[in-house]
Amino acid sequence: MPDHAIVLDSLEKWFPPALGGWRAYLQPFRPPTSPALRGIFLKVRQGEAVALLGANGAGKTTLLRILATLLLPTSGTASLAGHDTAREPAAVRRQIGYHAGSDQGFCARLSGRQNLRFFGRLNHLSDRIIAARIETLGERFGLGEALDRQARALSSGTIQRLSLIRALLHQPRVLLLDEPTRSLDAIAAADFRHFLKTEVLARTDTSLLFASHTMQEIELLADRVAILDEGKLLAFDTPTALRARTLSSSLEEAFARLTGRHLYSAAESTPE
Repeated sequence: MPDHAIVLDSLEKWFPPALGGWRAYLQPFRPPTSPALRGIFLKVRQGEAVALLGANGAGKTTLLRILATLLLPTSGTASLAGHDTAREPAAVRRQIGYHAGSDQGFCARLSGRQNLRFFGRLNHLSDRIIAARIETLGERFGLGEALDRQARALSSGTIQRLSLIRALLHQPRVLLLDEPTRSLDAIAAADFRHFLKTEVLARTDTSLLFASHTMQEIELLADRVAILDEGKLLAFDTPTALRARTLSSSLEEAFARLTGRHLYSAAESTPE
């Protein structure tokens, strides 16, 4: 078993400019000009929880999608559980649980339970194990009768919980979560964080890489925090070390000092 669950070496991703209409026909072979990731070096140890912190457009989702084998890097390498994501995508997919945050990929006409059975079989689980884990996780996430309703009839918060169950169903070695508590109410979000902390991270050797804008979530779950800004890795250390390095009283303040950006809370941005 490799010492590191995730290794990024000089990872870069560039996207072509977004051109539409007649301009796209005039420049069919236009070179990539928009950097999403620029020379990222990062290692996540086996069993470690690492948070990706950055403003929108910092490169967090792009990085997670490369590790999930949904995007190819422009240059550099990314490996997960000892397998290169570009050269060995099938081997990588067998090791991961991926929660995309927005693109859930469920069949609208199937029930939540039927969708989970489908994904369980894709991960080579037996019907007995699938049924047991659906019941356990469904109860843990409070889905109840929603499991037997069509996916198209479920609320966004329920779909979010269904997606998290899908990521955990086959007990993966590496969890990749993109804003896992977005669309969850405060109680469901707190319950999920507690479940991750006590049932997944504390009791298994599962590694976690997750993107979040919630400081409380990062402080609770992350052993280390990777701060990204405009595709660059600015810092990678424990929350305590980041605060000490920037002479900050909070992780939010440390982020602001490192990036020159501010993460305003809802209370600060809402007029009284």
